[in-house]
Amino acid sequence: MFLSVFDMFKVGIGPSSSHTMGPMVAAARFLQTLRDSPFHAHGLSASLHGSLAFTGVGHATDRATILGLAGFEPASYDPEKAEATLVTINETRTISPPGLGTLTFDPKTDMVFDYGPSLPGHANGMILRATDAQGDVILQETYYSIGGGFVLTAAELAAGEAAKPKASCPYPFETAAQMLEMARESGLSIAQMKMKNELCFRSEAEIKAGIARLWEVMNNCITRGMAGEGILPGGLKVRRRAKGIHQALEAERGLNMTAPHTINDWMSLYAMAVNEENAAGGQVVTAPTNGAAGVLPAVLRYYLDHVPGATTSKIPDFLLTASAIGGLCKHNASISGAECGCQAEVGSAAAMAAAGLCAVMGGTPEQVENAAEIALEHHLGMTCDPVKGLVQVPCIERNGLGAIKAVSAASLSLRGDGQHLVSLDVCIETMRQTGHDMHEKYKETSLGGLAVNVPNC
Repeated sequence: MFLSVFDMFKVGIGPSSSHTMGPMVAAARFLQTLRDSPFHAHGLSASLHGSLAFTGVGHATDRATILGLAGFEPASYDPEKAEATLVTINETRTISPPGLGTLTFDPKTDMVFDYGPSLPGHANGMILRATDAQGDVILQETYYSIGGGFVLTAAELAAGEAAKPKASCPYPFETAAQMLEMARESGLSIAQMKMKNELCFRSEAEIKAGIARLWEVMNNCITRGMAGEGILPGGLKVRRRAKGIHQALEAERGLNMTAPHTINDWMSLYAMAVNEENAAGGQVVTAPTNGAAGVLPAVLRYYLDHVPGATTSKIPDFLLTASAIGGLCKHNASISGAECGCQAEVGSAAAMAAAGLCAVMGGTPEQVENAAEIALEHHLGMTCDPVKGLVQVPCIERNGLGAIKAVSAASLSLRGDGQHLVSLDVCIETMRQTGHDMHEKYKETSLGGLAVNVPNC
């Protein structure tokens, strides 16, 4: 099994990797299929199903789908151009995808929220259609946004494409047990094995440049978030808090009265800064999702700014190790809140961050695996119940607590020798089973939990 660090970490836009980025990616794929087909389209339409429908407005899924059909993609998203394009589409009731001319598209009738049962393949389903001048469907495709910005057609999902290896690589571990066995036999760290796998597809220079770019976007997101002010969009009137917390923490620097636990506030600050940016539709990196995008950058920033002896040269080891753990979570369970609840998003992110921190602080592969297990174990059963379908409450603070848990897990693992009772594989399988048993109303539908017990207007 091979999942690249650049698949696990993708530059995109908020507020959701599965509900915003995924539909935009699906729309781009549909446009290319239409370009490659012999059909001449006259119009386009889309329908959202399952979680994409129930929380679609709060996650800007309709907006992302429309922009995707207009030719926008997450990695190259231009917010000013997007706003102007949406105005034009609403005024003219037409859409102009590159290479396909001007097609009919009325957002009021051609963008449908289907609140019936989910499509059979996954909770995040959508159907895109192209029609002729008479309104007959000439091309139709069903897509599933399976978490973290990953998208599969119905046929690909049925064929198990998500589980298939992309190509052979020297260390194709599919479980944590295999990963540890390969590490023992090779004498390599998890990051070193991951790097050798990546080298099968890219040069070392490309990998290093790509990783540097990922951290640049993550760190810039923290910086922007700590400077942001005002009210987050969506109607909950959630106030951005990162700037105020940052100013207070800076004012306390060096004061004898500062309590030791204040370091937790720094970790929460970094994570909340990212997730406030995400909630505002800013540029973020999936880690492994947008809803959990703050955990890993917060832990890496904590390491660089607060751990004695920390060095930026360790950033690749951190991200490579984290991506290996994220790949195991995705391959053997899920990173989708709509599939397994928030345990699959913030829980997986905490496991990834704990593993990365443990690695750069000198942990053995066994200690790294232990760190990931501790972090994930103590997120098991966590539901996904966003108020009003927005990635704000409880998501923003939850990332801060996920970062704190990740650092604690790494620290605990480093105090031991890597031997422990519950393996990471068992923990991931437990997450999968728990997600399967979890009621749908607790899996990103906003039909249960905080979403129905907190006034949302």
